[in-house]
Amino acid sequence: MAEISYERAVAYIDSIPRFTKKNDGKNTRELLRRLGNPDQGLPIIHVAGTNGKGSVCAMLESIYRTSGLRMGLFTSPHLVRLLERFQIDRREVSEEAFLQAFGQVMDKVHEMQREGLPHPTYFEILFVIGMILFRMAEVDLLLLETGLGGRLDATNVVDPILSVITSISLDHMEYLGSTIPEIAFEKAGIIKPGVPVVYDGGNAEASEVIEKRARELGSLAFPFWHENAEITSCTDRSIRFTLKIPGGETAQFQLEVPFLAEYQVLNASLAVTAALALRDRIPVSRDTILEGIRTARWSGRMEVFEGSVVIDGAHNEDGIRQFLRTVKRISGNMAVSLLFAALKDKDVKGMVREICRQIHFDSVVTVTVDTPRAVPARELAELFSKEGEERVYFRESAPEGLRLALSLRPEGGLLFCAGSLYLAGELQAEFERRKAAEDRFGGKDDQL
Repeated sequence: MAEISYERAVAYIDSIPRFTKKNDGKNTRELLRRLGNPDQGLPIIHVAGTNGKGSVCAMLESIYRTSGLRMGLFTSPHLVRLLERFQIDRREVSEEAFLQAFGQVMDKVHEMQREGLPHPTYFEILFVIGMILFRMAEVDLLLLETGLGGRLDATNVVDPILSVITSISLDHMEYLGSTIPEIAFEKAGIIKPGVPVVYDGGNAEASEVIEKRARELGSLAFPFWHENAEITSCTDRSIRFTLKIPGGETAQFQLEVPFLAEYQVLNASLAVTAALALRDRIPVSRDTILEGIRTARWSGRMEVFEGSVVIDGAHNEDGIRQFLRTVKRISGNMAVSLLFAALKDKDVKGMVREICRQIHFDSVVTVTVDTPRAVPARELAELFSKEGEERVYFRESAPEGLRLALSLRPEGGLLFCAGSLYLAGELQAEFERRKAAEDRFGGKDDQL
């Protein structure tokens, strides 16, 4: 393939949804075969679920990197840069490495097209590029997050050494089903014959489906029960908790998770359960687990900017409930404001209703994020007004909305931002832009 720039390669990938449709796994497997099966022989932990997939991947990556392994991390979506999806030892791959993998993949894609085979989708292309990159980097272990669902996901062509299923709730119902058991069935599709599975046992309906599938495939199942994690203390930077791991002899861990949100206790517990389930194959010490969890990081999940702006990627009803729980805990008697955006394929009315039922915000600003799937800011504002919020405003972009929300925020108050990972990414990029301007010119950026 002729040499192209990184920008042109990304532009090409961004254009893919306009001229192709989702393919079955046979097409992805064939593309990987022509590329030398880069995934085969690579130890992989495959992670699916509704909420918490990325966090669990990040925590497991931190545990194993702390133990000295060279780690690959594949997650989605990205918040700011496409290269966030491909990390080696928590560093994004270089543009040069990405272009090398992109060229190899596109040569085979064009070859397959000439034979009448379909063009891969956006996510399929990125997944296969990732497999090339992780092979090139010779990683010792790969944390692989599914895109959507599990059973029919492009990533499900791999043969992992462990499957992990995080919390399951109602989301992407137009693709995955309208009930918890239907969605759990899709997520449980990542379980492979004889490969152990670790899963969140907090939902009885989902657990029943996962356990049944594991029995059918002869796979050992390791549930994490929520009652086995107990929070002992919270600060404005972390949460400490006790985790009990039942077994022949109950083990107890005193852990510190470096996040504000209580839901990260559940994600950390699931990560620890997974590491222990694999300990016979990949040994890790108690100290390594503790340090790995304590030093894990994951952007856009109750992340604090400039001391008073808290950005969270909550983007479905269950995620919003967890988000609101944390807002209540950390805000105390302080005034709180909200910056909100959402996508059309979410239960937007349900999210807005839940927000207005639980918390009265001093002001609400809605924005339209930069994607065709975005709900218009005006429409979101009308939903908040109908639910009884009085000070509701809207702006057509995240930067504009951020400026307005900051100007409306009472002195000493907190601004919370939620509703979409797109919003989290656009705000993170805006704060990076602002910091770059400050570093270059000195002083505060007067655009905010």
